[in-house]
Amino acid sequence: MTETTEAVSPPGAGPQPGAPAPQPSELDPRRWLALASVMTALFMVLLDVSIVNVAIPAIRSNLAANNADIQFVVAGYGLAYAVLLITGGRLGDIFGRKRLFLLGMSGFVIASALCGLAQSAIMLDLSRVLQGAMAAMMYPQVLSVIQVTFPPQERARVFGFVGAVIGIATITGPLAGGLIIRDDITGGSWRWIFLVNLPIGIAALIAATRLLTESRAPNATRLDVGGVVLATAGILLLVYPLVEGQVAGWPAWTFICMAISPVMLALFILYERSLPSTRFPLVQLSLFRIRSFSVGVAISAVFIAGIPAFFFTFSLMLQVGLGFSALNAGLTTIPWSLASAFASAMSTRVAPRLGKYTIAIGSILLVVGILAIIGTIHLQGTKLSGWDLIPAFLVSGLGLGTVIAPLLNIILAGVPGRDAGSASGVLTTFQQLGGAIGVAVVGVVFFGLLSSRATDAIATVTPQLHAQLAAANVPPAQANVAIAKFTTCFKEQASSSDPTAPIPGCPSASTPAATDPVSVAFANAAQAALGRDFITSVERILFFNVGFWALTGVLSMLLPRARPRPSPGAVHAA
Repeated sequence: MTETTEAVSPPGAGPQPGAPAPQPSELDPRRWLALASVMTALFMVLLDVSIVNVAIPAIRSNLAANNADIQFVVAGYGLAYAVLLITGGRLGDIFGRKRLFLLGMSGFVIASALCGLAQSAIMLDLSRVLQGAMAAMMYPQVLSVIQVTFPPQERARVFGFVGAVIGIATITGPLAGGLIIRDDITGGSWRWIFLVNLPIGIAALIAATRLLTESRAPNATRLDVGGVVLATAGILLLVYPLVEGQVAGWPAWTFICMAISPVMLALFILYERSLPSTRFPLVQLSLFRIRSFSVGVAISAVFIAGIPAFFFTFSLMLQVGLGFSALNAGLTTIPWSLASAFASAMSTRVAPRLGKYTIAIGSILLVVGILAIIGTIHLQGTKLSGWDLIPAFLVSGLGLGTVIAPLLNIILAGVPGRDAGSASGVLTTFQQLGGAIGVAVVGVVFFGLLSSRATDAIATVTPQLHAQLAAANVPPAQANVAIAKFTTCFKEQASSSDPTAPIPGCPSASTPAATDPVSVAFANAAQAALGRDFITSVERILFFNVGFWALTGVLSMLLPRARPRPSPGAVHAA
């Protein structure tokens, strides 16, 4: 395969100096097969963000891990991934996108094997960090390869596939995890969550080796080390406290780090501006003078902020509040996933005609879908089932898919081929920052709601609890003391950052003695109160999602109007 060192800009970006203009007949005929190999990698990277959440109880038990170890199993991957994305994108520009993709994929497969074979919590934590770092090397190359391999008239269709993969991978993680784990809480079935990456990754690696064409940025010299240090420090100081703050109880250091982060990022911008024109900066700041890019990355951050925040709170409600199994909770999201994949593929037909209005339409569908979810929760209460959510989830999924693919295409439409890697890294970093901020903000408010509404939730079950204790011949004075302790324990549990964790000195509500009517009464009352607490809290917290996605629609109006598509003969292939 030949190596490409320059790429022609898409329509509207203007010609790039020295950019060749191959005819359509010169396009790589195997580019669609190459796309399949990088889409497989994209699916694996995104799936591993969420699939591990389902395995947390099994990992905790099997490896005798403490809360800090378990938290870092999730956080370590996300931190390494978010911090290194910009660097990974620029390394692809310098050393070759195919080379970095293969390096990242190889490392990801090795790290997955280490995770699956981990013999201790610390080994699993370190392996997850390596896995996240390799994902950061690999992921930006996916968008870069698309940018320099497919001509502009094909990119809308390609990004439709990308959107479908993103939607399916993000939402089906819990389902896949539930299928693998099932009820094996103490055994080693959780290891297959990571080991399943091996055959898939090796197959994608072999295909990419044979099918991908190498490309790199022209005039790429060496990595901007100063920019890497400043950008990494600034992003780490922001992301780490956002990820760890909720579990740690928001100590002073989290706010100190977040206060220092903007200073480091400002120093990074000043440093990048000071570089001479002969240098190859980590981020080409002129990218932000491209309106579609600067507005698009802001929209992307706001849009993505709502996705992990929604599934974080909704999954807690289903599994902790309503007692759904991990598999049942995953099955509940299937309508959303299918609708998202369908809309992503269909958006390739709609977006060329409607342009930026496609984003607004998708946002409206999302807002309507979330309002329908709120209404369904309010009407069904603790009797909520997955069947009840199908109509609202279908509408929400259609909205999600309608936004993702056109938004990616719009953001990257005016990016010069020489900066494809840097732009991909910046875009994905903004998405990760948006997701982290969304989860942190929504998490703070959500757990605050659980705590503040615990008293009302307890009040709904206390009368029936009194009656059940009386029927069990418990003296009134003893019943009052027991209910008072039950109330205190429930409030402590509702105030905890991990509602599933046992409270010291409080009985476990999950394993009542079947022959003891008193224990059964308290366990049932605890589950009913917890369900009511979660239902009412999620009802209110979902208005954050309404806000995120309404703002996405409003901001989409700031995007430039799409220019007429050039005729096929006039299109320059990338």
